[in-house]
Amino acid sequence: MKLLLSLLLTASSAMAFMPRMTSVSSSSSSTQLAESFTGAKDISALTKDLKTVFTTEQIDEILPHRYPFALVDKVIEYEAGKRAVGVKCVTKNEEFFNGHFPSRPIMPGVMQVEALAQLAGIVCLQMEGAAPGAVFFFAGVDGVKWKKPVVPGDTLVMEVEIKKWNAKFGLAKATGKAYVDGGLVVEVDEMTFALAK
Repeated sequence: MKLLLSLLLTASSAMAFMPRMTSVSSSSSSTQLAESFTGAKDISALTKDLKTVFTTEQIDEILPHRYPFALVDKVIEYEAGKRAVGVKCVTKNEEFFNGHFPSRPIMPGVMQVEALAQLAGIVCLQMEGAAPGAVFFFAGVDGVKWKKPVVPGDTLVMEVEIKKWNAKFGLAKATGKAYVDGGLVVEVDEMTFALAK
């Protein structure tokens, strides 16, 4: 949890380091001047204590999803059989931004829920009765609330918790939330998954 708080604070702390721009008269050679400049090294150091539990290559060994539908870049916290915290770096190169929307790119809400589901899959596919690379299907989703748009340049920090796992029938239930810059952007009360047999 300490790592999650550190990451969530990182984004808002980084904003404090960002240059403040001040308008100047049009007669000057520059229209804006930076009052302060922190630099990449110091801003990058804000996340130095975050450890990667699963890299993108290790996630590929667990999940069957591939480009353009692989939506978890890394896992930074993991409790076997219970929960995980993962990161999705949202870039303007995402395939879905071509149509959603060309003049105002917004990550589709269903893709945010899918990213949470994939993070839950990383936990579930390492539990007894499931094999890495197996396919989990959505069987239901309830209580989804979107709080604000997710746009290119955002870092989507997701947390899921497995509430129920039935190895015999390959059924799982989970909850999930995702944040950008420390603010809640989406929450899901319940996701239900069925392991393909």
